[in-house]
Amino acid sequence: MEKIDNLDRQILEIVTKNARIASKDVAEDCGVSRAAIHQRIQRLIDLKVITGSGYHVDPGLLGFTTCTFIGLKLEKGSLYQEVVKELVQIDEVVECHFTTGPYTMMIKLYARDNEHLMQLLNGKIQNIPGVTATETLISLDMSIKREIPIYP
Repeated sequence: MEKIDNLDRQILEIVTKNARIASKDVAEDCGVSRAAIHQRIQRLIDLKVITGSGYHVDPGLLGFTTCTFIGLKLEKGSLYQEVVKELVQIDEVVECHFTTGPYTMMIKLYARDNEHLMQLLNGKIQNIPGVTATETLISLDMSIKREIPIYP
């Protein structure tokens, strides 16, 4: 991978806090031209340092008030990809991780309420072939949400 220099880090620090910031404002903060900012951002996208942009939606304001983490135990770890194919069909699942420790996988999902969560667990997740057990952890509050820090 090509080296990320201090200007790249400075740009990343700015745009990760506000993806909608105007290039001219980034250029002004960094003391370089707007064209240099465009070129640097495109290079960071090409290098896959920047992997996306867009808007963050508050699930609670859309009626999905129950944030849940679920540990899944699988019959065999080798079933992971097959289970992922099933989980991707469940719109409420927003993250899926292959993990070490007591669970083969951890997923994060949003449900409208506890009844909806129970329907997802009993009617979908626990019926996926290879899933042998689940443990459900409901998030009561999210205190920190941020991007990884950009260090020099």
